[in-house]
Amino acid sequence: MKRIDNVLVFLVLMHFYIILVHATVHVRVINMLGEGRSIILHCQSKDDDLGYVILENGSEFQWSFNVNFWGTTLFFCGLQWEDSYPRHFDAYNAKKDYNRCFTECKWLINSDGALFSYNQGSEIWEPSPFSTTPSMKEGKNITQDHIK
Repeated sequence: MKRIDNVLVFLVLMHFYIILVHATVHVRVINMLGEGRSIILHCQSKDDDLGYVILENGSEFQWSFNVNFWGTTLFFCGLQWEDSYPRHFDAYNAKKDYNRCFTECKWLINSDGALFSYNQGSEIWEPSPFSTTPSMKEGKNITQDHIK
């Protein structure tokens, strides 16, 4: 029984060690829609609202943060362009992204309006579906009125 307790303590300590070693994460959202199309982007977490930004074609928006002690950090984004419907995705979810993007999470919206995420472990871009339900508090369209 004592051996099981020791193994359990070791696993818990390793979990927190991994979180602390890879605590700083850099996120980048890249607009590659083409044809001069801009994206209105709004990213936030439970505690930090990064505001609304206009992401011009070929440009990127980036931020960095530290993963919280519990490994439950979540950043989510809503975006829209031209007459498109609002789209949403989790830019960083510690529960699922610690293996995919342990220090850098890159997101790219291509000319077809598809979302791709960069897998840091395999070093390849992977298609990533947009969320069907927003993590954000607002469900309305993102408009120019949101930009200050």
